[in-house]
Amino acid sequence: ARSRCWFIDSRGLIVRERENLSKNKIPFAHDHSISKNFFDIIDSIRPTALIGISGQGQAFSKEVLELMANINERPIIFALSNPTSVSECTADQAYKWTGGRCLFASGSPFDPIEMDGKTFIPGQGNNAYIFPGVGLGIVLSRSNIISDDLFLTAAHSLSSLVSDEELYNGQIYPSLSNIRSVSKKIAINVAKKAISSGLTNITLPQNLDKHLDSIIYNPEYQDYI
Repeated sequence: ARSRCWFIDSRGLIVRERENLSKNKIPFAHDHSISKNFFDIIDSIRPTALIGISGQGQAFSKEVLELMANINERPIIFALSNPTSVSECTADQAYKWTGGRCLFASGSPFDPIEMDGKTFIPGQGNNAYIFPGVGLGIVLSRSNIISDDLFLTAAHSLSSLVSDEELYNGQIYPSLSNIRSVSKKIAINVAKKAISSGLTNITLPQNLDKHLDSIIYNPEYQDYI
């Protein structure tokens, strides 16, 4: 997996030939020529996905996204930096510069995009999809530790909750309007995984859905006269 991941920092591509690499970057440095030009790096490596997480606004330029579309039938473009002012590209740019073929997600929300008679609904890659469900699953199962497998279970659960309609609209995450239902389903799967992995020895209630409804906090306010 590590051999398939390439990283770029403020000094360019992280490669073994570079001097003064910090210790945390050395395990991810590849044998490759030194380069700082983003377009040339992509043209050389020919990646399937770009993931932006360093707050470099407009780093995914028109020429970069067009190159990704030339390399890949369905390029993956994740412009995850927040807020939108530092997003690597906008949803409009991503779809238009890849001919509507990209799989797009952003850290901040973007409005739907109309293109060639089709509406694309940008997905929002937000950790709010994962940590409430994982946390609730831990509370439910009283797991002694939070293992990597529990996060993998949460990820697989999340991917299974994207509807066919959402996929058709270009979404790769469920709609945020369904976040409470998503969190519940992730929590149930995480709790079951914790028990099957021997991380806890409790017995779960028969009706987990109803039980979760009884312990989930609902921010509802009432007027008392």
